[in-house]
Amino acid sequence: MGWIQETVVSVKSIQIRQALHQALSLALIVASALIIWKGLMCITGSESPVVVVLSESMEPGFARGDILFLHMSKDPIRAGEIVVYNIDGREIPIVHRVIKVHERRDTGNADILTKGDNNEEDDISFYNGERWLQRHHIMGRAVGFLPYVGYITIFMTEKPIIKYVVIGVLGFLVITSKD
Repeated sequence: MGWIQETVVSVKSIQIRQALHQALSLALIVASALIIWKGLMCITGSESPVVVVLSESMEPGFARGDILFLHMSKDPIRAGEIVVYNIDGREIPIVHRVIKVHERRDTGNADILTKGDNNEEDDISFYNGERWLQRHHIMGRAVGFLPYVGYITIFMTEKPIIKYVVIGVLGFLVITSKD
């Protein structure tokens, strides 16, 4: 009878070890993703080094679903550049082109006006009562893009059930892997 108890205890300890190993594997995956994201933030100087174009306002240059890679340097912002900006109180950043820059010699700051390439009017209506953007509103400048790859993000945002299914399947694969 003693060998049966030893076998049961041995099997339980193996299952506990496997569960701990799987939990640690999942934690390492999450930590690695965060480290990569924070590393990209440091390298690019942007709080959001990658964004998805969510509307058609920048067509034909950028289409809905394009992924933009951002960089934010100390160089002055110039008319013609494509920037991503975020206004206090707005949840979603906006990708648009700088159409005017007024540099103020007295302070060294610049007033920035943007517009979507596919829009009729400038973005003043987006600025929450302000007439201009300031440099602190700019999250980054577009330096590259991948066409249409961001549709995955858009699809998961518009249909949250898909996001939960994907996360569930990935979690299930991590938990059930025997690796």
